[in-house]
Amino acid sequence: MNTKRLLAGTMLAALATACTTTMPEGDMETGSAMPAPVAYDPAIPQATSVFAQPSDLPFHAPQFDRISDEEWQPIIEEAIGIQLAEIDAIAHNPNPPTFDNTIVAMERAGGVFNRSYAAFGQLVSANINDTLAAADEALAPQIASMSDSIYLNPDLFARVKAVYDNRAAMSMTPEDAMLLETTYADFVHSGALLDAAKQAELRQINERLSTLSSQISQDITDGSAAASITVDTRAELAGLTDGQIAAAADAAAEKGLDGKYVLTLTNTTNQPMLEQLDNRDVRERLFKASWNRNQSGENSTMDAIRETIALRTRIAGLFGVDDYATWQMYDRFADSPETAIGFMREMVPALRATQDREAALLQARAEEDGATFELQPWDWPYYAAKVRQERYALDNEEIKQYFVVDKVLEDGVFYMANKLYGLTFEKRDDIPVYDDSISTYTVYDKDGSELALFYFDPFARENKSGGAWMNNFIEQSRLLGMKPVISNTLNIVPPADGEPALATWDNVTTMFHEFGHALHGMFADQEYSSLSGTNTARDWVEFPSQFHEGFAADPEVLRNYAKHWQTGEVIPAEMVEAIDRAGKFNQGHAFGEIIAASLLDMDWHSIPPGTEVNDILGFEQNALSEMGLRTDLVPPRYRTPYFRHIFVHGYSAGYYAYTWTEMLAHDAYSYVENNGGMSRAMGDRIRATFLGQGHSKPYAVMFRDFTGHDPQVEPMLEARGLIPEDDTVNAVNGAEGAE
Repeated sequence: MNTKRLLAGTMLAALATACTTTMPEGDMETGSAMPAPVAYDPAIPQATSVFAQPSDLPFHAPQFDRISDEEWQPIIEEAIGIQLAEIDAIAHNPNPPTFDNTIVAMERAGGVFNRSYAAFGQLVSANINDTLAAADEALAPQIASMSDSIYLNPDLFARVKAVYDNRAAMSMTPEDAMLLETTYADFVHSGALLDAAKQAELRQINERLSTLSSQISQDITDGSAAASITVDTRAELAGLTDGQIAAAADAAAEKGLDGKYVLTLTNTTNQPMLEQLDNRDVRERLFKASWNRNQSGENSTMDAIRETIALRTRIAGLFGVDDYATWQMYDRFADSPETAIGFMREMVPALRATQDREAALLQARAEEDGATFELQPWDWPYYAAKVRQERYALDNEEIKQYFVVDKVLEDGVFYMANKLYGLTFEKRDDIPVYDDSISTYTVYDKDGSELALFYFDPFARENKSGGAWMNNFIEQSRLLGMKPVISNTLNIVPPADGEPALATWDNVTTMFHEFGHALHGMFADQEYSSLSGTNTARDWVEFPSQFHEGFAADPEVLRNYAKHWQTGEVIPAEMVEAIDRAGKFNQGHAFGEIIAASLLDMDWHSIPPGTEVNDILGFEQNALSEMGLRTDLVPPRYRTPYFRHIFVHGYSAGYYAYTWTEMLAHDAYSYVENNGGMSRAMGDRIRATFLGQGHSKPYAVMFRDFTGHDPQVEPMLEARGLIPEDDTVNAVNGAEGAE
C-alpha cells in the first residue's frame, strides 16, 4: 500500500537517533521470549482482470491495448475489494504486531489497485471521454471510502500504534524508521485518534469531497472548452502567426463554424495570445472569457466549491485545529501556514514596487501608440511583449524556430541527462500507448543497466487537462522488485498539417522541469514505494523539477538542441542573451500572478471552523484586495472557479510550494554554477544527496547535504530581478529553521 502522504518537519529531526538499539527487529516484549508464531494464511480474492499480475511488457508497463473504456470501472472496483481484503487480513493477524507483519505487509498490499488506478488516472487526466468521466465520478467516492476503511480501521491502527510505541526497542534501518514514522503520522492525520462519532462524520465528508473533486475537475475541463471565443474575420486576428490563424480556423471548422475562427483557452487566467493580438476588443473578449469561466451555467463550479470549502473547514473543526491549512500541512517542509504565508508576504513590498514601476512603464508605452485608455489586465501582456521586444530584441515567434519539440527532448533534455548523470535512451515502438503522439524510451543507467521506461505525451488535446505533469505507472521498490515506469505529459500547441512541432521558450523550460520530476522518480532507490522517488511533501517535490530548469539554458546543452528547424543554424548568442535579460523583465506580472494565487489558496484554507462563506466571488475579491498587490492589473494565475490545483490535484494550502521550491531550486543551482557547473561528478553528488533519496531522509537534511547550508532566498530574488545582484538581502523568515 502506498499512502502517498508523507511526513516532514520537526517530527523527523530525531529519526537519526531513534534507531540505535540492537534488539532483533519486531520484538514487542523485553525480558521474555516471544510466543511461537501462529500459522496464518488468509484467503484473499484473486483478481480476474489484466492487472491481476504485473504485465509481461517491458518494465511491467500498462497494457493499454487490452482494456476497453467500459472495463475500467469494474477493474478498479474489483481492485478496491482486493486491497480491502488484504488490509483486513493484516488487521486481524493473530500474531503479535511487528514491523514486518504490519508495516511492511501494508507496503506489499494493494498491488492490483496501484497498477490499475495509476493507468486509469492518467487516462482521466490526459485522454478523457464520456465513459471514462462517468467511471471516474462513480469510482471517486469508492476510493475515498477505501482510504477511510484503511486509515480508520481500529484493529489495523492498534497494530500500527503498537509497533510505533515500541520503536525505541527495535533495530531498524533509517528508511525503516522513516516508513514507520510516516505511516503512523498518516493514520493520525486521517483521523485514527478521533472518537467513533467524529470518524463516522469524517468518512461521510471524505466521500462527498471525492465526488465534488471529480465533478469540479470535469466542469473545469468542459468549462474551458465552452468558454472559447469565436472571431468573425481574419483581420481581427492581426498579430497572430499564419499557423495560429490556421489552427483557429481548424478549431472553428470542427465546431461547424466554417469561415470563422475559434480561440481556445489555456488553463491559466492569462492567455498567451494576449501578447500578440493587436485588436484590443478581441483581447478584452479573450481575457474576460478566461476570467469569467465556470461561474454559471452547466459547467459552473461555484456550488461545488462552496460545499468543498465548508467541508474542509469542518474537517479542521473535527481535528480541533485552527484551520484546514494547519491540518493539511502536517507533512510539509514549511511546517505551518504561518511559515508559508510569512515567506510570501515578506516578498510583497518588493513585488508591489516592481508592479507599480512596470505598470507605469506599460501605460507610457501604450500612450506612445496613441492610447487614451487606462491600462487593463488584457493590455498588460500585449504592451509587455512590445517593450520586451524593443528592449531585448526578443521575438517569441522567431525564437520558436530554434526549438523543435523532438530535438528539445532528445538533443536537449536527454543530452543533459547523459552529460550530468551518464544516462542513455533508446526509443522503442513495442509499448502500447493511449494516443499515437506518445513516444516511449528505455532509459539506461550510467553502468548500462536498464533504469526505467519513459513515456512522452507532448501535445494539447481537447480531452486533456491543461498544464503539465509527471506520473508513475509503476513506482520503484526494492521490496517488490519494481523499476519505475514514468510519463511526462505536456500541452504544447500541436503543429498544423505539414508544419514542424515547435516549442516556445516556456515549453522548453517546462520540458526540462517535468523531466526533473521524471529523474526524481527514475533515480529512486528505496526499499519501500511509499518513500520512493516523488512520494514527498508538496513543498519538496517541485524542488528537483525546478532545479533542472536551469540546465535548459546551460550553454553546452543549448548549443546541442537549439537549432533552426530549416537551416540547422545554432541559436545566435545575442538571442540567448536577450532571453536571459528578458527573463528578469515583467516579473511584476509573472511572479505577481503566482504569489496572488498562492495567497488566495491560503486565504481559502485559513477560514476558522464554524465560519460560513456563501459569496465565493465576494470572498475572493476581498482576499485579493487585501494582498497589497496590483491584482486589479495582475490577476491571480488561477481564479477560484477554475483553480484545479487546490480543488482537484492536492495542492490545497500548498500552491505556495511552487515558490518555496523555486527558492530551493535557485539556491541549489547557484551551488552548481559556483562549483564547476554541469559535470558527471556534479551529477553523482546531486543523485547521492537528494535526487535519488526519495523521502528516506528529512528534507532539510537532504538540502544541506547538497548545498552545505540552509535555504537562502537571495538567489531566487536575484533571478527574478527583484533585487540587484550585488545587494545584500536578509534570509526570508521561514527558510531557516523550517525543518
